Amino acid sequence: MPKPTGRPPFHLDLKDVIAADRYAAVKNAQRLVFHVDGDLGGINFAVPQERVAQGLEDDFVANPPDPSVNPAFFYVLGDCVYFNGEVAQYYSQFYLPYEHYLGPIFAVPGNHDGDPMAPEKSLDGFVRNFCAAKPGTKMPESQDSTRTAMTQPNVYWTLLTPQVSIVGLYSNVPEHGVLHPDQLAWLEGEIKSLPADLPLLVTLHHPPYSADDHHGGSQPMHDALDSAFTKAGRWPDMVLAGHVHNYQRFTRKLSSNNRQIPYLVAGAGGYHNLHSVAKVNGVKPKAPLSLQVSGDPLTLESYVDDHHGFLRLEFGLDAISGKYSTVPRPQDKWSQPPNLVDSFKLNTKTHRLI
Repeated sequence: MPKPTGRPPFHLDLKDVIAADRYAAVKNAQRLVFHVDGDLGGINFAVPQERVAQGLEDDFVANPPDPSVNPAFFYVLGDCVYFNGEVAQYYSQFYLPYEHYLGPIFAVPGNHDGDPMAPEKSLDGFVRNFCAAKPGTKMPESQDSTRTAMTQPNVYWTLLTPQVSIVGLYSNVPEHGVLHPDQLAWLEGEIKSLPADLPLLVTLHHPPYSADDHHGGSQPMHDALDSAFTKAGRWPDMVLAGHVHNYQRFTRKLSSNNRQIPYLVAGAGGYHNLHSVAKVNGVKPKAPLSLQVSGDPLTLESYVDDHHGFLRLEFGLDAISGKYSTVPRPQDKWSQPPNLVDSFKLNTKTHRLI
């Protein structure tokens, strides 16, 4: 684990990253919009990542009367650079694809970001490009890009915003992930101390739930998160993960209080190899689908496993809205716009889907 570049409790405030007028617009409108995706790198075949990047750019409105309608940033759910997070791959897989993206880019690392290739150490590239000690630091690997390195204080950290607290975890390299004792202690502390009047969003790379036929959900991550939530006495409003190269939206209904928590997988951000949802009796399942999972009732509400795409989240007054859009496949015309395929809304006061 690399040393933190910031001080505990590893907070980064959005107001210290985006322009003052942009932050004021978000705060005054009580609306925060941002993009989410994971598993980006277009290693060996860049077209899917380029299609997603174009879709992200197309999701901005030119010269809106209210700037808060546009995404304030892009949040990456790990596996930023394939195959081993190499510094030398950051230009082709990160700086070049997003050279026209109109906002900062935050991230949590994935297993491929942390799996080192000698002589580099684990997370060398990630720390260089996402955890710089000073704002405005330009890395040599950015080449002709104007984007500078982000100033996240650690590889696990919290983004503070006026509308939501976003706790980002690093679930390490093992296939199903692992959270070390210091990470768990930090997570519990964050859940307890973050403002209770703001929604809580938890992000990580390995998903607690997945219905795919390649990776499946991570029981270690499920158990670690549940333990932290229980000990802290607070449940999140939403959990986001990548790792599985598709889109899946689950609703978990807590048996204790009927609270509904969306668990989303958004891992179709550009890596060419998509993962299929597992067949049931030889047939692709139709959503919604109740799953036989021990504990609380779990429903697979929606999924997309044959297209790349991106998630757009909007945190407003008492509600979270989500929209997932797919982008054209490599064999389709570039001129085709993103296609909205799933949407949902959660009341953050009642903790129920609307």
